[in-house]
Amino acid sequence: MRRYAILVDGGFLKRKLGSQRSPLDGTRFDAFLKALKEESALSTLLLHRIYYYDAPPFEESANKPLNGGKVNFGTTSLARQNKALFERLKETPFVSLRLGELAFRGWQLAQKRLSGASGSDMTVRAADLKPDIQQKGVDMRIGLDIASLTLKRHVDVIVLVTGDSDFIPAMKFARREGAQLFLVPLGHGIKPGLKEHADLILDKITLSHLTAPEPTNGSLGASEARPEPVEQIHPQAVNAGAGLLSEIRG
Repeated sequence: MRRYAILVDGGFLKRKLGSQRSPLDGTRFDAFLKALKEESALSTLLLHRIYYYDAPPFEESANKPLNGGKVNFGTTSLARQNKALFERLKETPFVSLRLGELAFRGWQLAQKRLSGASGSDMTVRAADLKPDIQQKGVDMRIGLDIASLTLKRHVDVIVLVTGDSDFIPAMKFARREGAQLFLVPLGHGIKPGLKEHADLILDKITLSHLTAPEPTNGSLGASEARPEPVEQIHPQAVNAGAGLLSEIRG
């Protein structure tokens, strides 16, 4: 029987199915997997494994400029919710957690504060600053796993959950080596290159019962509660060096 693996870009999935008010949790993740595995294109295939790629919460402390005090990122509600999600995934059958890391790059002016400014100067307060935390090593792990699963013939089909065009080189590689590539963009607008290098786009998954609930009156505004747009926060590293690919072939 033909086998398939699901590779989930965790940052992408959290933006599509979660929000600042209601981040992605294990229950919603399970519901998403159930809906995906029930797709007709996968119903006759045997699941090999589900790979979830993300980075553990940043748990260090940093001093915020402009007398903003010391911020302990590990005590935030978002950090606690992410850790709870990872613990849930570790216990989920056939799920493999692939974690990169987060790096703190300092502080930057919040975009909403900058876009609302007028004139040639502005007053900046501690509340206008947000941490610049960048993800490292996650895209590389996705690219290497696509190469490994393909070259070692572990699966016949790669199911990639993302909307990031940086994965096009890895998609092209998988197809050249004989695997099929199914893309799951979850309704996200994708570039033509992603469509071109996917054998099939699974775009009929209903998100209405999977996404975070809308806030009630007096809580966070509806526009803020919806999933955030997917941002390119780090360069793609699917083109690993020849040494890494030689290790995969070994």
